[in-house]
Amino acid sequence: MQEKTQRAAASVQRQKPIEPIDASWGDLKIFLVCVDHHSFRKGAQILGMTDTTVMRRIDRLEEALGFALFVRHQAGLQLTDEGRAILDDARKMERLSFDIFRRAAHAGPDPQGVVRLAVTEGVGTYWVLPKLIDFQATYRRLTVDLRCAMEPADVGRLEADVAIQFAPPDNPDLIIAKLGRLHVYPFVSENYARDFGVPTSIAELRQHRIIQQVAPQLDETAYARALGVDSLAGIVGIRTNSSTATLYAVERGVGAGMLPTCSIALGARLVPLDVGIRHHLDLWLTYHPELKRSEKHMLLVNWLKRIFDPSLYACFKDEFIHPSELAARMGDAAKAMSLGDYAAPTPLR
Repeated sequence: MQEKTQRAAASVQRQKPIEPIDASWGDLKIFLVCVDHHSFRKGAQILGMTDTTVMRRIDRLEEALGFALFVRHQAGLQLTDEGRAILDDARKMERLSFDIFRRAAHAGPDPQGVVRLAVTEGVGTYWVLPKLIDFQATYRRLTVDLRCAMEPADVGRLEADVAIQFAPPDNPDLIIAKLGRLHVYPFVSENYARDFGVPTSIAELRQHRIIQQVAPQLDETAYARALGVDSLAGIVGIRTNSSTATLYAVERGVGAGMLPTCSIALGARLVPLDVGIRHHLDLWLTYHPELKRSEKHMLLVNWLKRIFDPSLYACFKDEFIHPSELAARMGDAAKAMSLGDYAAPTPLR
């Protein structure tokens, strides 16, 4: 009898459901951000938390799981074997949670609500936004939340619904399409050219002041390589992370800077420098396949494909067109987009 009782108790014990651990999905999200950035400090910056809060939440998760997730090295965080073992499951949980919110975002026959669009700063400010005014006038009940920044937005993690960036994401779950090519060329302002002359070679350009843009998605070493120098010391007048600030500084005669060739076609009073330097950056559109079922999101996606169509706007063709020829090649499109005497505002006196 006692043996039967023990067997029954053992059976009940085996069938008893596993108690959930005392940790939240929020802790696992923090874990994933720290994995991606190999640092509690960087993870805290991305999440908008303090370092202490992030470390406390990771400690709580490790205590709930019963094992350490990271080995703390001076060079950064490294996953333990146990941390690697749960990583795939945590990624799956993250993807499923994002899918729930994407499905909830589907619109009905009358598109309304919010669509979040992330674009690199200069392209977003000087190309997308002016055209977005007409789009918004057509779809009055639809709000476009436009984020213009050089930091790429992770569409897979719902940092944006749709993104345009210079490097295609490596997430195989996303839809990725090339929109066009942004050509970049050195320029100075008309006033700078009058006061200091126009360099006609790289050797001459090294004697002028340079405006350097340093930002995510841009190669910081490209300037030194293009100028054939080991260091930019004494050459760079202003270093900035902002496309708008770069344009502003060049227009106001601070020095020479690399700008999209379409800048001159859109009315900026610039002089192209024919010194043998040119560069290009491809523009990549990305969004999640789930959004193909959302009318409001596909309205925006199809509109973006039109306003970056190289057959309509020559500045986005794969072939390089010299800035002085671009305005004529763009025709009425350039006139309609002209920004006037200056693209940047006049400084306060």
